[in-house]
Amino acid sequence: MREALSALTIRGRAFLAAGVSALVCALFLGYDELVRVGALLALVPLATAFFLGRSRHSLGLVRSLSPSQVASGQTAQVQLDLTNDGRVPTGVVLLEDEIPYVLGARPRFVVDRMGPRWSRRVGYAVCSDVRGRFEVGPMRVRLTDPFGLVELERAFETRSTLVVTPPVVPLPPVPLSGAWTGSGDNRPRAFASGSAEDVTVREYRRGDDLRRVHWRSSAHAGGLMVRREEQPWQSRATVFVDNRQQVHRGIGTSSSFEHAVSVAASVAVHLVQRGFAVRLVSAHDPGRHGSWHDHGEPSAETGPLLESLAVLESTRAAHVDTRWLAESAHSGLLVAVLGDLDERDAPALSRMRHSASGALAVVLDVDAWSRGAGAAPAGTRNAAWLAGHGWRATCAGPHDPLQAVWQELGAARRSVSAAAAAATAGGRAGRAAPATATGWAPEAGA
Repeated sequence: MREALSALTIRGRAFLAAGVSALVCALFLGYDELVRVGALLALVPLATAFFLGRSRHSLGLVRSLSPSQVASGQTAQVQLDLTNDGRVPTGVVLLEDEIPYVLGARPRFVVDRMGPRWSRRVGYAVCSDVRGRFEVGPMRVRLTDPFGLVELERAFETRSTLVVTPPVVPLPPVPLSGAWTGSGDNRPRAFASGSAEDVTVREYRRGDDLRRVHWRSSAHAGGLMVRREEQPWQSRATVFVDNRQQVHRGIGTSSSFEHAVSVAASVAVHLVQRGFAVRLVSAHDPGRHGSWHDHGEPSAETGPLLESLAVLESTRAAHVDTRWLAESAHSGLLVAVLGDLDERDAPALSRMRHSASGALAVVLDVDAWSRGAGAAPAGTRNAAWLAGHGWRATCAGPHDPLQAVWQELGAARRSVSAAAAAATAGGRAGRAAPATATGWAPEAGA
């Protein structure tokens, strides 16, 4: 009852105030008719609040998202299945679903009356240009009486999650070095000598399927052993994203960091579709270094990768964390998406290059994302230094098509003169960095 009284609307409070005023005036003036009018005005909102507060409404809500993961700029449909499972009808019902502001305005629905065993399906669309993981809900329900005197508020605390992934650009196939150096057995097996047990099993490695464990050999060896003949060759690739704030320029969705995340997403999806087991790592990710996503159905495997990139945030760390290099005993392909670099990053980049069988780098020309872009972009110099230290590197700007960047990254490296001529001509300066060019000098021991 107290809750219902506190939920009186402006109209209900006006009725109650008018009724009390009429009763007071009737006592002083002695008009019996005014007493009846005042009693009616005061009792109507009180009786409405009493019966509405004692009513036991049994409302149900089922929310579904289709799809639950969308790319940036795409639309997702939210479907609401509303039911009144009780026997008590309701008056006007106002429904309001809480959503983050980046998904749009809060949707509101008005239902005139919800009878017993009532059900209805409504829906609305959400869209976001900002990647991330967003919660949809809770649903706020406001129940009112037919006279609009009392308004009770209820809430369905259930929430649904919508993941907005970075945009993905389809990439053309290019030759990739170090493609077949993954977790599979990539060396010939000799059956001429030794027992079959010694030849067909090997020690368990991180990432091996537990269904391939040979339990009899494991019992003899005292450790997990897997069947070697059932291990297919598997290509492994690591996609590295430099998410340090200091190496990027720009703000919001138009920043170089968001462009780097989009490049990493496109490369990761492309590698998965080509049969790679892909791992995502960043410059600073304490407590969580990227896990391997084995190849399989592309639609099932790209989801976790894109979701990891959807929630990737920038960090204030000054140095690149390379602890993830010690977590994998097998070298594979490394694709790095880098920002602005300096001599302090040389040791980490050298370790990354030596740990991989093939290293590719997309160096963003971050000067192009700032107003103070100079004549000699730092991205060109950084790509040149990487190319001179064993990387296949290329420089990319904000308006360069990613397909062209990827094709040039997989193509043969151009000479120093060709890169210099391209930079002088004002084209995409130093896109494919020369193998013998020199940029900033690395620290000693790099």
